[in-house]
Amino acid sequence: MLGMMDEFHGVFADRGVEVHCPEVIQTVAEEELVRVVPEFDGWIIGDDPATRRVFKAGRDGRLKAAVKWGIGVDNVDFVAAREYGIAITNTPDMFGREVADVAISYLIALARETFYVDRQVRCGSWPKPRGISLQGKTIGLVGFGDIGRNVARRALASDLNVIVYDPKYQPVTTLLVEHERWPSRVEECDFLVFACSLNQENYHMLNETVLRSTKDGVRIINVSRGGVIDERALLAALTSGKVHSAALDVFETEPIPAEHPLLGFDCCIFGSHNSSNTTEAVRKTSEGAIALLLDFLGI
Repeated sequence: MLGMMDEFHGVFADRGVEVHCPEVIQTVAEEELVRVVPEFDGWIIGDDPATRRVFKAGRDGRLKAAVKWGIGVDNVDFVAAREYGIAITNTPDMFGREVADVAISYLIALARETFYVDRQVRCGSWPKPRGISLQGKTIGLVGFGDIGRNVARRALASDLNVIVYDPKYQPVTTLLVEHERWPSRVEECDFLVFACSLNQENYHMLNETVLRSTKDGVRIINVSRGGVIDERALLAALTSGKVHSAALDVFETEPIPAEHPLLGFDCCIFGSHNSSNTTEAVRKTSEGAIALLLDFLGI
């Protein structure tokens, strides 16, 4: 949203609302939020730590309402906000198609090693890696919300088999997938795709124990939250060859530190928590978040 704020200044100006946009790479630190948030009546939250401490500071100041921009809410203490009388919501069912597009692009890239070919050709080489066909392969798809359903549609169109892991699974008649309880049948999966929200129950759900049970050469894609994967366990599995390759748009610490050992693996693709970022989707979500916030504030 911050990169397109010029489009929305008019909306705020028409309502007589003053807007402040922080300079930030990924998140604003909690200490800064505690200092700044109380100065405002409304807050559109990104990936920032919207903690109990921040909401208390906001309540003690001017804060009356907040909207979490996007669908991920693991960084927001909704309970605390409501306890302090702050109206709050998120913008659900956004970005499903966009994130799914990136997940499938990662899956194809890992299957055919197109990213590796690109890097080597740029260096003057002419590699011919032998990839794997998608037809008949199996995806273990973790999460069957808006993103997961869109991943499933694209995977099924590519003749992949899909096993869904989601404790709140609701069948979709047009999507012929199988449902299992994690990590049942994980040894059958050629790809593991994480498209779920992060919570206390699924933190480090892909860990050393589960990785021992996976198929040799499994390929891993994460477009959800970094915390669902134990990065130390993934490092060990990449080193041993148990995991063929990984495509990660999210990490346990963001931005990923420049010295992080994962960055040494040429078999991996790394993103910047950017899989939802298209002009159209950002505009739609921003318009929704602004409308919700102005409605909360009665403006």
